[in-house]
Amino acid sequence: MDLFRSLSELETSGGGYESLHLFQDRATQLKALVAIHNTNLGPALGGTRALTTYGNEEAAIVDVLRLARGMTYKAALSGVAHGGGKAVILLPAPGTYDRATLFSRFGRFVDTLNGHYITTEDSGTSPDDMVHVRLATRFVVGAPKSQGGSGDPSPMTAFGVLRGIEAVARAALGRNDLAGIKVALLGIGHVGYSLATLLHAQGAKLTVADMDPAKVERARDELKCEVATEEAIYAHPCDIFSPNALGACLNDTTLPHLRCRAVAGAANNQLAEDRHGQALFDRGILYAPDYAINAGGLINVASEWLGYDEGDVRKRVGAIHDTLAEIFARSKKQGLPTNRVADQLAEERFKKG
Repeated sequence: MDLFRSLSELETSGGGYESLHLFQDRATQLKALVAIHNTNLGPALGGTRALTTYGNEEAAIVDVLRLARGMTYKAALSGVAHGGGKAVILLPAPGTYDRATLFSRFGRFVDTLNGHYITTEDSGTSPDDMVHVRLATRFVVGAPKSQGGSGDPSPMTAFGVLRGIEAVARAALGRNDLAGIKVALLGIGHVGYSLATLLHAQGAKLTVADMDPAKVERARDELKCEVATEEAIYAHPCDIFSPNALGACLNDTTLPHLRCRAVAGAANNQLAEDRHGQALFDRGILYAPDYAINAGGLINVASEWLGYDEGDVRKRVGAIHDTLAEIFARSKKQGLPTNRVADQLAEERFKKG
């Protein structure tokens, strides 16, 4: 992989990458990457992913770079005083390492960055993991509430997505409520299930799909959802398609199957490529840019860094509705896809920082 060439190509549209750090500790089997994209608005803040599914180090590097850039845009658009960063841990095989020791050692590496990067939980990590990171550095947020942190950010992320869906319903369907609106959810993990619960409470009609049969069964039993396979959910007739699993789900293969009026979900990096935002726009499908609608978790943990106030956080997360309404209005006025408009708004903020 020509890393410096990749960085150069990516920075032309993202405002420039500042640094990429590779950490390795043989004693704990830790292999980790930290990417810092932009710190014009403040120290980089972003979660740590810990996965076994990366095929090689190159795949992990590509992922951490893309995610760090996305955090810069998310932070700028959500109004938090932070830049964008991200970390990835390439987990060893299960049963071959001590998780607490590994995360504590990762905390020591985060500490060497002297506050330029603040970490928190993400896919494959939890508030409990952040407790072990915090043993070695103060540059971490998202510990359990019992430990003085803000706890699991999933409920606040889901609340933000709900507020975003309310803005989508108004813009795409002319509706001021969600009663009877058909929503197809792909992925019902921590955020997806919380979102499904909120939607159900507002009277939305739900269809769900997930790779885990137990999660599907729970949603069917507790929320009276219809069920579809992961492949069939894209073509399921609905008002809103809501991707809440891994990224790149909107691509050349899946887009032609969509039978919805809008796309709005919590997954990061939903567009496989920027051009897929244009494709949605050309089909008349309103797209809620992922880093605009799913910023609730970031707002939650960023507030912890300054002194956590749950009421204030909920108010700020609720404002995701207004951010999306502005994006939709600009998109309509300028005749541009919403992902491009969201990028413009974010860049107006962090490039002036």
